[in-house]
Order: sequence, then structure tokens, then C-alpha cells
Amino acid sequence: MKNKYIKSFEKTQTEAKNIPAFRAGDTLRVAVRIKEGSKERVQNYEGVCIALRGEGTGKTFMVRKMGANDVGVERIFPLYSESIESIQVLRRGRVRRAKLFYLRDLKGKAARIKELRRK
Repeated sequence: MKNKYIKSFEKTQTEAKNIPAFRAGDTLRVAVRIKEGSKERVQNYEGVCIALRGEGTGKTFMVRKMGANDVGVERIFPLYSESIESIQVLRRGRVRRAKLFYLRDLKGKAARIKELRRK
């Protein structure tokens, strides 16, 4: 049971962000604001969402991409972070799990996720 003041604070924080509906298995492009010294730039991080956890302002999601030399790179993003400029859903994945940690052990074509076909 959450305090009513905490609930109202979280509501104001979450309403300000425009976040698309996505779930585990979806391919995302996350535009992350990176600050280097006095300069600031936006860098895209593109990969498969393998997990969503938490609730309210503490909600996070994990994105996995294949880096150089087929090394898997995973990154956890707070959903309502100020450093996230935008989230774009590129593909909807058809999976039967909420957490896709089994993808860590798969390589190449075995690690593919089927696309969800909408009628």
C-alpha cells in the first residue's frame, strides 16, 4: 500500500513522459542523452527488450544488443529517466515469456525472435 503523497508524486512524474506500450521480445530504439564534458549528444541504443521490472517511477527495462565480434551487450534503463529522450518500437516480438534471459545462451539464427503478426 503506497502513501497517497507518493502516489500523487509518481503520477505527475509519469504523466510528463510519452512512452509507447512495449513488452519483452520487442525490438526497441532508445535515444539516450549523453553528456561529455560541456557537450551533450543523443545516441541511439537498438536491441531486444529482454525484461521489464518494477512499478511507478522505479520501473526499468533491459535491452540486449549484439556488439562488435558478436559480444552481447545488455543495458538497464530506468523508464522515466531524464536521460532517455525517446523510445521507439521497431518490431513486435512473439514470445511466451516475460523475461528472455535464455537469449544470453543462444547465438546467431537461434537467437532470433519471430515477429508478431497483427490481423
